[in-house]
Amino acid sequence: MGFLAKLVRHKSVEQLQSEAGGSKDFRRVLGLWQLTAIGIGAIIGVGVFVLAGQQAAVNAGPAVILSFIVAGLGSCCAALAYAEFSGMIPVTGSAYTYGYAVLGELFAWIIGWDLLIEYALIVGVVAIGWSGYVQALIEQVFHVQLPVWAQGAYDPLHPDNGRVFNVIAAAISLLIAVMLMVKTEWGARFNTAVVVIKVLGVALVIGVGAFFVDTANWHPFIPPVVTDAAGSHFGWGGVLAASSVVFFAVFGYDTLTTAAEEAKNPQRDLPRAVLLSLAVSMALYLAVSLVLTGMVPYAQLNSPAPVDAAFKALGLDWVRGIISVAAIAGITSVMFAFMLGAARIWFALSRDGLLPKWFSQIHPKYGTPARPTMILGVFTALVAGFLPIGEVAELVNIGTLSAFIVICASVLILRVRKPYLERSFRTPALWLIAPAGMLFSLFLIVGWPWITDGRLHFLGGLPAITIWRFVAWMVLGLAIYLFYGARHSNLERQER
Repeated sequence: MGFLAKLVRHKSVEQLQSEAGGSKDFRRVLGLWQLTAIGIGAIIGVGVFVLAGQQAAVNAGPAVILSFIVAGLGSCCAALAYAEFSGMIPVTGSAYTYGYAVLGELFAWIIGWDLLIEYALIVGVVAIGWSGYVQALIEQVFHVQLPVWAQGAYDPLHPDNGRVFNVIAAAISLLIAVMLMVKTEWGARFNTAVVVIKVLGVALVIGVGAFFVDTANWHPFIPPVVTDAAGSHFGWGGVLAASSVVFFAVFGYDTLTTAAEEAKNPQRDLPRAVLLSLAVSMALYLAVSLVLTGMVPYAQLNSPAPVDAAFKALGLDWVRGIISVAAIAGITSVMFAFMLGAARIWFALSRDGLLPKWFSQIHPKYGTPARPTMILGVFTALVAGFLPIGEVAELVNIGTLSAFIVICASVLILRVRKPYLERSFRTPALWLIAPAGMLFSLFLIVGWPWITDGRLHFLGGLPAITIWRFVAWMVLGLAIYLFYGARHSNLERQER
């Protein structure tokens, strides 16, 4: 087989379905509600408790709800594609496995490498947000603060603040890794419990906050453009810029598809869990965005804990503690979902021979991929401890958007190539949904085309430095594939 032919060799869907049916690597212990809880747990967290308020303050004003709608529409297109794939190919690996079936080994490796760093960085980013709420709760209840050096990472924009390492963020990353190493069902039960606490907390924010909404705070709904040293904010450009950031908050259902081989009835439950988790989460996001920007002027929401800041401004201290507990629980479930997803993708890459087989050895007692989980725990602890949140979050978004483009393209290609395959869920209006998902994702990366004064501009989008960092990571991944993965993959060994 020639070199180029090796790059596009792929596993057949039928082979993947057979492997899924006969796989004994994991125990099937997850039902519909546990899978849905993983999805909701991954989606709702930093978006509700941090990004909604922050982006209202710095980019979109009360129109941050429109930013969530724009990001949600793109995410919904990808969710429908994930739902079709997850019911058809219920195999650990999510988008990586789907790419292997449709686009070939090289593209599968690229998307797996992309998702691996994306999921790991999400855990780090969310751990930082978790630490902010824990420190706020400790200060409110016990009236004490951590030493300044332990409160957060060194920030080059504020080098004199005395911070060195975020101790709490690093500690929770390691704790989540240990929990996932022991038993999947124990972690899933814990996750389901904290998701219930989180949803009740969000309902409290909406229910209590609605009584304190002042509609005057919604005017102007889209604030006029303001330009300062950091660039332009507000106006439609700010709404679209915020959509690229809050996109971080409207995905996560893909993590539940990485647990396909641990689901009791994957063909039935995975598509339902994907769509149900996104629907519930989007409803809560939109409600919180309206209530939060109605409670206080949007400028007051630029805080590490915006929800807490809004209730503090209104003197509702009795609610603050409850919300902080819900935020802590909610953000914990996000870390659980994404670390679970990262470990399963690492396992899938190793099982297919693209990474050393050492990583795909299941723990003999606990039945979990303990080795990649522990390594991820240490890595995410270092990320959460040493790095500031902003730039890491942007790198996460470009990775996810790239994966969504691949997923939408793959489901379209497979529908053409193999229309006869049994699908427990079929994406409606696929010829509209899939291209729309690809365009939404692309525009969230590069910006939205906009014509002013007869000239074409791109509003929003991710910073150029983020794109270049992503390219560098992809180049490193390509080198690993060419020098190791292509020579050791299971398909290569079968062809010898």
